[in-house]
Amino acid sequence: MPTGLVMRSTGSRYVVRGDDGGLHTCVAKGNLRIKGWKSTNPVAVGDRVEFTPQLSAEEVGAITELHDRRNYLVRRSVNLSHHKHVIAANLDQALLLVTVARPRTSFGFIDRFLVTAETYQVPTVIVFNKVDDLRGEEELDRLAEYQEVYEEAGYRTIITSALEGTGVEEVRALLTGKVTLVAGHSGVGKSTLVNAIDPKLELWTAEISEASEKGMHTTTYAEMFELDLGPSATSPTFIIDTPGIKGFGLVDLEKEHIGDQFPEMFKLKSECRFNNCMHVKEPGCAVRQAVDEGRLSASRYTSYLDMLSGAEEESPYRLD
Repeated sequence: MPTGLVMRSTGSRYVVRGDDGGLHTCVAKGNLRIKGWKSTNPVAVGDRVEFTPQLSAEEVGAITELHDRRNYLVRRSVNLSHHKHVIAANLDQALLLVTVARPRTSFGFIDRFLVTAETYQVPTVIVFNKVDDLRGEEELDRLAEYQEVYEEAGYRTIITSALEGTGVEEVRALLTGKVTLVAGHSGVGKSTLVNAIDPKLELWTAEISEASEKGMHTTTYAEMFELDLGPSATSPTFIIDTPGIKGFGLVDLEKEHIGDQFPEMFKLKSECRFNNCMHVKEPGCAVRQAVDEGRLSASRYTSYLDMLSGAEEESPYRLD
């Protein structure tokens, strides 16, 4: 049985690239669902699968077996709150594209994405894109604040402008030879940045709505692309372009484990008086002391408290 890589997922149909490079439109066999796995999609982009090839344009192939995943990234299903939706599988890293204006990405959204990525062991780099669009000292100061918060938390950050070429080579070097998920709200410039790295892809882009200052969806399904980075690339480079994500609900994460997914909080955990400290009201809490002393970001701690309480990331405080 041939094996291949899932390159595109449109809900009921998938595009599988065989190991010989051929592309096949396939459906998933009904018995493919993993036992005990409450997912809206049994197969995701990035999955390695066994499949029956597509023999003609009139026929479709069939995915018959799903190989074990090295890792994956999920979010809560939009329509089924107790189900997960697998965004992509077998990732080397994720790039989270963030804009501090037009549209503004909230701390809450960023933190929920990062906590999920930590949970599923997907290293993440934060890319602050569209810096050419920043207007005035207030927005420049906001960018500096965002960057400081996440660098102090231990994350690598890159500042980019796809239109002006700022940071494009740094991102290109980061992508080379890896499988990378590119994520973020609609309108943060995911497709524009990827086009700047490899213009041959010609991914569809759209302007920001002037009325709402929010992005308009240009990607409607997850899709993997192989980048042509020239002779300097010694191994294949893949990016996974994803639909703009409006919200990012957590799944499969117990409350007592949420704090462990904040690297800067996890480092302080051993200094708390109690081993099972939840960093809320307990005496001798090293995390709360660090927040009070300004050594730990107040916005990150507020995100943590909101996750404990189940609050959604659109909380008003995040746009203050």
